[in-house]
Parts: sequence; C-alpha cells; structure tokens
Amino acid sequence: MNRLRHETSPYLLQHAHNPVDWYAWKPEAFERARAGNKPILVSIGYSTCHWCHVMERESFENPDIAAFMNEHFINIKVDREERPDVDAIYMDACQVLTGSGGWPLNCFLTPEGKPFFAGTYYPPRPAYNRPSWLQVLQHLANIWETQRETAYQQAEKLLGYIRQNDNVFLQKPDISIAPGTESPFTPVLLENIYYQMRERFDRAEGGFGGAPKFPSTMAISFLLRYYWHTGNAEALEHACYSLDKMIMGGIYDQLGGGFARYATDREWLVPHFEKMLYDNALLVTVLSEAYKLLQTRGRGPEDEQRAALYRESIEETLAYISREMTHPDGGFYSAQDADSEGEEGKYYVWSKAEIEQVLGDNAALFCAFYDVTETGNWEHKNILWRRQSLEAFARDRQADPAEWKTTLDACRKKLLPVRGKRIPPGLDDKVLLGWNALMCSACAGAYTALGNPEYRDMAVKNMAFLLDKFAPDGSMELLHTWKDGRAQYAAVLDDYAFLIAALLDIWQITFKSTYLTLAEKYTEQVLSYFHDADSGMFYFTAAGQSDVILRKKDLYDNATPSGNSTMAHNLQHLGLLLDRQEWRQLAAQMLLTLKGPVERYPLSFERWAAAIANEVYPFVEIAVVGDNADEKAAALQRRYLPNKIIAASKHPWDANPLLAGKSGDIDALIYVCRDYTCQKPVQTLADFDQLLETG
Repeated sequence: MNRLRHETSPYLLQHAHNPVDWYAWKPEAFERARAGNKPILVSIGYSTCHWCHVMERESFENPDIAAFMNEHFINIKVDREERPDVDAIYMDACQVLTGSGGWPLNCFLTPEGKPFFAGTYYPPRPAYNRPSWLQVLQHLANIWETQRETAYQQAEKLLGYIRQNDNVFLQKPDISIAPGTESPFTPVLLENIYYQMRERFDRAEGGFGGAPKFPSTMAISFLLRYYWHTGNAEALEHACYSLDKMIMGGIYDQLGGGFARYATDREWLVPHFEKMLYDNALLVTVLSEAYKLLQTRGRGPEDEQRAALYRESIEETLAYISREMTHPDGGFYSAQDADSEGEEGKYYVWSKAEIEQVLGDNAALFCAFYDVTETGNWEHKNILWRRQSLEAFARDRQADPAEWKTTLDACRKKLLPVRGKRIPPGLDDKVLLGWNALMCSACAGAYTALGNPEYRDMAVKNMAFLLDKFAPDGSMELLHTWKDGRAQYAAVLDDYAFLIAALLDIWQITFKSTYLTLAEKYTEQVLSYFHDADSGMFYFTAAGQSDVILRKKDLYDNATPSGNSTMAHNLQHLGLLLDRQEWRQLAAQMLLTLKGPVERYPLSFERWAAAIANEVYPFVEIAVVGDNADEKAAALQRRYLPNKIIAASKHPWDANPLLAGKSGDIDALIYVCRDYTCQKPVQTLADFDQLLETG
C-alpha cells in the first residue's frame, strides 16, 4: 500500500493499493521532489469519473508502468473535489496547452509546482490518436533529463497565460456607481441578456444547445425571474418546458428520485449515470422556484399539472437525498458513481422480462408509459423515461389519469426494492462544505415552497453539522472537506459564499438571530482574506495559503455557481438586512465590472445575470411584526417573489434595520418597503398582494 492509505477521500483510497508510490497533495511530496530534483506528476480525478477508473485499471495498476513512474517522478494523486483550487490551476494549464480539458487530468510540474505539460486520458497502448501513457512518461522523463531549461521556460510561459486568462474579463469599467447618478442597470440590459440566452434555446427538447446536455439550472432560474418582472411568456414556457423534459427524461431516476449529472443525448434519455449532490441541490432549488411561481399566478389546469409534477419531483429527490445521501449526523454525501460491477448504468436499467416478472398484469401499462421494449432503448436494455405526460398518455387512451397514476406509483414501489437488491454504485461519502451548503439552501427553499417541516428540519440539522465539523470551536477559518471524524484543507471562496447564502436562507425560515450574525461575520472574513481591492472581485483561495502557486479568481457560473457571483448576491441581501450600504455598493461595482461579459455570454454567467436583475428591479423589503409573525412570514414565503427579503419577529427588534421601530399586533402587521419608500402596513395576505400590484 502507498501513502494514500492514510487519506479519507474515497477517490484517493481507491488508489491506495496501486503499485504507484502515490503521495497526497501534502508538503512531503514537494520536499522529496526538491531534494531529488525530480519532476512531479500530479494526477487529478474524482470518485465517480469513469475514465479515471479506466486509466487506473489500465496503467496505474500495471507494475511495469508504475515502476517507471516511481523511478522518474514524484507522483501525487489529487481528488479534485477535495482540492478544487489545485484542480483549477492545472486544468487551466491543460486547456492552454491542448485547447480542452477533462478528467483524469495528468499534469507534469517542476519541483516548485509549476506546470510544463498536461493532458487527460492516455491509453496503455497507442490508440484514439493518442500516444500510450508509457510513451508520454518516457518522453517527459527524457525532456527533464536533457532539456530541463526548456521545461522551466515552458512552465513560466504557461503561468503567464494562466494569469492573463484569469483577468480577461476584469477590465475596469469606464463609469462608476454613485448616489444620485443614473443606474447603468436597466431593463434593456436584462432584455439583451434574455435574447442572448434565447439564441441557445432548444425548442424541440428543452434546455440549451445540443448534446451533451446539462441542466443549466441557473439559466432556468433567470428565465423564471425574467418572466416575473416583464411578463415575457416565452421565457416562462421555455423554463418550464425544460424542467418538464428533464423530469420526464432518463436523466431523472424514475424509480428512486434524484437527477444524474447530465444527458449524453439531446432528448435527455441517456444520462451519464453519476449523481452529484450539487446538481440535485440546484435542481430542487429551481423546481421550488418554478412551483411557487405557478402556484402564485395559478392560471388553469396546465399550471396545476406542472406544479404537481414539480412538487412530486422535489419530494422524490429529497427523499432520495435523505435515504441514500445523508450521514446520520446530518451531513450530505458528495456523489454516487455511474458504474456498478464495472458497467455504466447497470444498477438503473431493466429488461422487459425483469419488469414483467415483478409487475405481472400491470407490466403492460408500466412498460408503455416508461418506454420499455423487448429490444431496449439503450444498449439492449431499458432506461425508464416518459415520452408523454401522464395526462397526455391517459387522454390518448381515454383513461382516467388519477387512476393510472395510482397504479403506476404502486408499480414503482414494487420495482424500487427489487432494484435495491442489486450491487449499488459506489458512494463517495466525503462531506464537502460548499456542496452541503447548496443542499442546505435547497431544503430551505423546498420548505418555503411546499411547507413540509421535514425540509426545514433537514436544513437546520445540516447547518448545525456544518458549523460543528467545519468551523471547530467557532473558528472563522473554515475547512473544506470532512470524513470519518476528520476535517481538512482550507475552505475556498465557494465554501464561504455558499455557506453565507445558506445561513441567509435559514434565517428567512427561522428568524433566529444567530444565523444572520454568522452570515455577517463570515462575510467580513471573506472581505478580509479573499477580496482583491484592484479588481473588486474575490480570489478563490485565502490570503496566506502557501500550497498553491498562484491565486485565481473564478468568475464563471459552471456546474456550480461562482463564488464571486454568489458573493454579489450575499452582499446585496446583507446590505439591506444589516443596512450596510458599503456592501451594496461593492456588489454593484462587481456587477458593473462584469456587465459586458454577462450581457454577451449570459450562459456562462447565469447567477451574475440574476444579481443584475436585483439591481434593475428593486428588492421588496418585507417586515412582519406581531404574535403570529412566523406563520404569516411562512405564507408570504410561499409566494414567488425573486427579489424579496423578509424579516419577522413577535416584537420590534431595534437591532435589525428591517424591523427597527415597527410596531406589531396580535394579528401581525406586514410592512412593505421598496426603492427607499415604505407603504402603510397591512394585515391580510390579500392586502399584501394588492400592495405589490399597485407597487
């Protein structure tokens, strides 16, 4: 066994028995490299990465290849989910060198950690227009021995490109924002953002662009918001149609709930079967938003049917998270593998004969609805998906949808435990701070949408877990990953930003001052240790972190939101909640700096676009004061108001700017302020709705 046996990451432990003399990303590896003047090979992947497993079997388990690696290199294995800061630097190097990236990522470094060559998967023998892994190793070992100066020169050039790319969008704006000046954030700007997104609509299958197709949850969230502010029906229809297609597709686990990472085809039929915590968190969040919007506007049977579909998907997904992805103490696990028994998707697919054996007389109905055939719809097996909604399916057959739904639900309940007897996919049971915070927010959002107290309890329990495990003894310096009672590695910007957002989300369903106080303190921590005064943005790593060669700024909203765009939202919200005008100003300046890129490339800056919408359409500040304030606040939360901030208390609370000086009543009063103007308080929800309509 190599040194990885001392680690907690499931991905690193998978490599603990390799004949490669692996190190973790720890000082010992760099000390050995410097002492022996050896190049470093850093191999980066994650536990649910299919091609990472393939390369391990083909090359890292090969004794001859391992012997060559051990003789000529110091070999470091990195879990990209544990060290996203390390991965970001060397992925940039790979993209500069090759024009693309991915995992496994194999990067060759000087003993100081500077990259001079990078690539992804290499086969054991030359194939796919790629050299073999051993050929790559031999070539680079020779370069190091005979042309070392060339390697160092290449490393310096690469670092220069990485630094340059990091600042490509950070041009100082020609204008600034000052009180009394005309705002640069206008409805026309949002319209331009919308029409750029619209160019990528897949009107046939939903979502954006072709295959492979990712959920793009933040873009869908923006479309919901854009509809709400402008009444653009096309935006709402594409958002809901995209959600419909995902829920009906193979990307959604039709038996057990939860979403796979992405679809490999345009129709959403064939998923990459791995399930990631963050995808499910973001999908639960946007489904909760869509549910609230449809319930709030309530315009007939189609809205009702869609809302019911979204409710069911939220409930099934959170049931899956609770059943399969939750630590007994309340933390959420990271991911489930795509493979089981060495085959991708084997755990999830069915033959028609298997279904007929379990369901008997009901098999024909089930197979017709979920597209199960003798020949299969994927590699001679069947991925369960729905070509039609239940209502359309029943209507075409002149049947009662409610009756058939009862039958289909009973069929699913029979099939799920049968599937459960199969060998399950691998579970990555490490707990990551940032991804947990996203799911914590999702649970809070689901509670506001559906009113199920279990979801509030999930959020509160998870937050208690995070504060206990990742901030031991109340430390302001958070850690990034936890497993088996051990937290390690410094938290990155995303961890802080998502945690602050989750604290704000829990504050607005519990109104316990502790959460708001912590959100303020962690924001001050981020401003002290991550902020770059020159650009106005935030670094991905904290000042003083010494085990990475440079500090990057991550601006793109990718599979997860950017820490920077999330901090812009946090500063907007906390600026109002705590009357910290300087924080609102900082958020506005960040948005002004990114205004051009967001307008041109909104599908790369989706959460930024939502933050700009908060500047175009002022926040609705809602204060509820009185004996039943919590109940009324919960009712208000069920309404879709994307730019609202709510504070509630039984008594006036002078320490909170939104509540200060506001009197209450036995039947709580509702105060609405917007754009520096407050309306006369009302008591009924109908009067509140009227206030919003008259604006």
